[in-house]
Amino acid sequence: MIVAANPGLGFYLQQPFAQHALLAAGIVAVTCGLIGPFVVARGMAFAVHGTSELAFTGAAVAILFGQGPIAGALVGTSLFAGIIGLLGVRQRDRDSAIGVILAFGLGMGVLALSYNTGYASEATNILFGDILGVSNSQLVVLGVIGGVVALALCVLYRPLLFASVDPDVAASRGVPVRALGIVFLFLLAWAVTVASQVVGALLVLSLAITPAAAAQRLSASPTVVTLLSVAFAVVAADGGLMLSFESSRPSSVFITSASFAIYVVARLVGPRLRGSRRNVAIDGD
Repeated sequence: MIVAANPGLGFYLQQPFAQHALLAAGIVAVTCGLIGPFVVARGMAFAVHGTSELAFTGAAVAILFGQGPIAGALVGTSLFAGIIGLLGVRQRDRDSAIGVILAFGLGMGVLALSYNTGYASEATNILFGDILGVSNSQLVVLGVIGGVVALALCVLYRPLLFASVDPDVAASRGVPVRALGIVFLFLLAWAVTVASQVVGALLVLSLAITPAAAAQRLSASPTVVTLLSVAFAVVAADGGLMLSFESSRPSSVFITSASFAIYVVARLVGPRLRGSRRNVAIDGD
């Protein structure tokens, strides 16, 4: 049996589908890198998981009615965010509400998928990702969603950060903590919808949380953490994608592995950096 040789990274970089994939991965990485620090600060890892799973349900239902999977995923995650915002604003209530809605939503997704036998792959791509199949129209949609999320985070950065770090004090200072929490849930829903196109709903945590968690190991400055989170997400997404081109293996494997490797290195390096800063501060005194 003759095994065809891998044409290599240089060949793939000249192909439109690979260029679209790299651009889509970059959009997703920046979007998730910006929102990730807030997710970690607010303890909403489970919310990311629940939102990503409901993206699949929205996509499956949309295909059943002849609509596009991205639009369906966006509606599904937005609906989920709205319900969670109304039922589970407090953290102790939020996780249980997410669990209840997640179980019901996945059941509805499976039901819708059972009627979509001819187009099942379009819905399951939301679960596992299909970065190499991003079309021009999908790229525009991803760019618009990512741009809206990034712009909203920039506008709301200071009050949202205050409400995330110390909600009680923020509320006493007149910050609309409840309203910001609901707005953030919608931004998270849209970011997850974007990320699902690259790594899939099942692995979306690797871009929405892991880079931010790694960044927080290296700095206590919110600005530095945000910049590092974006940088780590871009390296994991585009770097992992290029490694997949080179090896002809699924991109999600390399993206998640790169993200995990960055986190491990940050955990190892972080204590040493803090120790060095502490010694510098002592010497300065």
